[in-house]
Amino acid sequence: MGKPTRTTQLTGVLFLISVAVFALPPGLMAQTGDTPCGHDVAGSLQACGDVNAARTVSSVSESESRTAAPEASNQASTGASNQGDWVQRWTRTVDDARASQPHFVAPIVTTHVVLVEQYRYDISRQQDGVGGIVTSNYGASRGLEIIPTTRLEIGISPPPYLVHQSGPPDGFGDLAFQVKYRAFSAPEGKGDYFIGVFFGGSIPTGTSPNGLGHAMLFPTLAAAKGIGPLDIQSTIAAGLPATGADLLGRTILFNTAADYRIKGKVWPMVELNSTSWSGGALDGKKEVFLTPGLVLGAFPLAERLHLGLGAGVQIAVTQFHRYNHRWIASIRLPF
Repeated sequence: MGKPTRTTQLTGVLFLISVAVFALPPGLMAQTGDTPCGHDVAGSLQACGDVNAARTVSSVSESESRTAAPEASNQASTGASNQGDWVQRWTRTVDDARASQPHFVAPIVTTHVVLVEQYRYDISRQQDGVGGIVTSNYGASRGLEIIPTTRLEIGISPPPYLVHQSGPPDGFGDLAFQVKYRAFSAPEGKGDYFIGVFFGGSIPTGTSPNGLGHAMLFPTLAAAKGIGPLDIQSTIAAGLPATGADLLGRTILFNTAADYRIKGKVWPMVELNSTSWSGGALDGKKEVFLTPGLVLGAFPLAERLHLGLGAGVQIAVTQFHRYNHRWIASIRLPF
């Protein structure tokens, strides 16, 4: 990335200060906490009793099938049981992962600094800085996030669809992905913190000007700390073009969100989102947004499926900015 700029140095210092504030307890190590039956906070979607009840019902059904059905029915029952066992193992893995970390809500812009299993769909509308063109983004590079193991999350975001009020043609953007690794964490009452390493990127599936035209990689450090009903989530990432660095430049993205929990279902928040460029057409530029927002939920819909709703607006606080007053609406379906 060349010689570090003052912006890059300042960003690094800010991130180190953020991590220091978290004040992790002595003997830091990954923990696997136990969440008591009936515990239900944002992101914790099923009580232990529900899992045990499902397991009991499955066992009774298999017993009845063996005594009342012929051999063919027994084989069908065994297949259904195996499938049910696989689903139960997966849901237990998800529950164990959630019990091993804090239950912070996802901010509006900042990457969620815990492992999550949900489908998220965002819509944004903004006024571009050049020409004042209004652009709507359907999808906003959000999508499916799943937890395959207690330490990993894998996310796939379908290409968003961009609609411009005038000027550029409408079209799809780029396919995005992200892998999160939980290095250290503890739930509420046992430290209330999270530290992880994330790796994301985008594949140039979109057509110009809606796609970048080049693959991007985003290695990220993430940390979060809860203090009672308040939590602070912070990420620092490098945007590294696989090709086209002379045009796109390299970026440092620093995001911090502070959320406050009210009654477990109402989350007012404020975020600071900044991007700094080194090289490329925007060399030396920096844009910073202040993002107030509100998230409601998660509310139960059916079994493990829940619903969360969020909204916020990015307001430019630096003279240079590529857009301003970006309104964002967010729908989250954790399961």
